Amino acid sequence: MDPTDDRPTESVDKTHDRRGAPIDRPTSARDTALRYAETHISHVAVVFAFVLYPVVYSFLLGTPLGDEFAVLLPRIRTMIAVLYLGLFAMSFDFISGYTGYLSFGHAMFYGTGAYLVVMAANGKLPIVSPETPFFVLLLVAAALAGVLALAVGAVSFRLSGVYFAMITLGFAEVLHVFIQNWDRVSDNPRDGAAVTSPDGFELGVPGIDGLTFEIGRLVGDSVENAFGLGIDLSSAELSYYLIGAVVLVCYFALQRIIHSPFGRVLIAIRENEERARAVGYHTFFYKMGAFAIAGAFAAIAGGLYAGYRRSVAPESTFDLFVTADALLASIIGGFGTLAGPLYGHLFHETLSGILSTDSDGLARYLRETIPQSVLEAELVGIEVLRLVNVLIDGRAELYLGMIFILFVLFVPRGLLGSVRDRLGGTVSEVVAMRVRQWRKNR
Repeated sequence: MDPTDDRPTESVDKTHDRRGAPIDRPTSARDTALRYAETHISHVAVVFAFVLYPVVYSFLLGTPLGDEFAVLLPRIRTMIAVLYLGLFAMSFDFISGYTGYLSFGHAMFYGTGAYLVVMAANGKLPIVSPETPFFVLLLVAAALAGVLALAVGAVSFRLSGVYFAMITLGFAEVLHVFIQNWDRVSDNPRDGAAVTSPDGFELGVPGIDGLTFEIGRLVGDSVENAFGLGIDLSSAELSYYLIGAVVLVCYFALQRIIHSPFGRVLIAIRENEERARAVGYHTFFYKMGAFAIAGAFAAIAGGLYAGYRRSVAPESTFDLFVTADALLASIIGGFGTLAGPLYGHLFHETLSGILSTDSDGLARYLRETIPQSVLEAELVGIEVLRLVNVLIDGRAELYLGMIFILFVLFVPRGLLGSVRDRLGGTVSEVVAMRVRQWRKNR
């Protein structure tokens, strides 16, 4: 290029993608916006699939195969649980999957958020009044859990490995016992507490009453002719969309943190903490920050749970098995993938629904559809009906345990992690690269 040529030129930033291939990045506003859209096209597709799920679910139930789809597909109320528990599992993956420090006491932050919402609604807190907006309650819960995480982390991060896991479990058990015996929670704190107000918790766009609705399993709002599209939303469907919007914002916030310089240091700590410390990073403070962030988002998940269910109990919030569910979802979905635990929990809930004893379970479906003569017939010396009852009905935990073992042995990277290994990068990166190639060849 002639240095005396003063004609305007397009500046190009030469970089490399994650797999080492050189790419050109024009810095014009239009190309920057287009590249951003290409990068996030996979995220848009996933969000679009979640948005359409209630509509597709209702349509499929109305087809001739509606009974079969009712068995195989999770119900809307199940999907709501997938969302807030998926957020909790993502917060667990944020600390355990991205720093390598396995926290067995993560449920204490989930329970903190849940109990704060219920106690505030019942006027049991001295500072937070029952009239406090639900959004504010979620932020207060996040702040309180963040402070709690800093206090716990200040002691726990003096240790590592199994010792870190056990000391976090110890803190969680202390809080578990405390909340079971705290008379301020309710008259019978061992059974938990329920919201006494008949009003639900409001979610939506703050400051715009027309886009603010009550969520709740029992008192949620419903909408007729939403946005003039002729679509009616039940209370469960409306709660699904509102809770999903909060989870989506939290997911993108966590993803932004992971892709920031702060997140890169967390990954360096996971890969080799000694080396990260040797190059000048004060790893203790980075781990403390990650623990506080993970605790804050876990509290938001707990607040969403309490806002929707309108009740809490020690066993469903502070218990070790709550953390175990997040661990199971992370292993199935993929540690260190952020979105993987959400898919892992979706897999868990779907299989649990299929093998449940509910009316939409597989066992009851088989008993109602298979001819009586076949059910009474014998197979390998055992009545078919007995085989259905023994091998299928209510056996979700048995098969989930077997799947957990198989994943640990043969799919250690989980569902999303294995997909990334197969593609050679994250799904968003590969999709963006394919779209760019298609645009160039068009």
